[in-house]
Amino acid sequence: MKWADYDSTVCSVARTVEVLGDRWTLLVLRDVFNGIRRFADLSAHLGIARDVLAKRLAALVEEGLISRVPYQEPGARTRYEYRLTDAGRELRPVLLALLEWGDRHRCDAAGPPAQLFHAECGAPVRVEVRCAEGHEIGPRTRLTAKPGPGSRLAPGSRPGPDSRSAPGSRSAQQATVPTSSP
Repeated sequence: MKWADYDSTVCSVARTVEVLGDRWTLLVLRDVFNGIRRFADLSAHLGIARDVLAKRLAALVEEGLISRVPYQEPGARTRYEYRLTDAGRELRPVLLALLEWGDRHRCDAAGPPAQLFHAECGAPVRVEVRCAEGHEIGPRTRLTAKPGPGSRLAPGSRPGPDSRSAPGSRSAQQATVPTSSP
């Protein structure tokens, strides 16, 4: 099956972009990861309109990436701070990959505005992608996709003659996905 034959609406990337594909959403997550958890602090640090921030926070709560936790200052009404859930914490490699790419391709001549180090050993943090056997997956590594249990044909696609091959055969089960142009 060719990559173009997959229904892109059920793609996990498409579904994730529906949640994270907004600039403010990613910046709110970045700040929560970095310890800014209260509405007023997020609003001040990001310079975001309060209504926009409220919508982004509500969406992140609804999607299960952050939770609202009540707190109360002495003599004040109950307010909420926002903390990452397990699903939210699992986005750390995504944000680190964006940071690393931005440091390489988008920073100014002065260099990266921040550098991250592992608190326990002091080594710089970097993002790596590896297969289950431990091989590094680089920018030019070719990947192969197989239909998963939730895959569907794209609307208007018809299975080609290869799709009737024996179960498990490469032509019936895989699409080659280049990760870069030749």
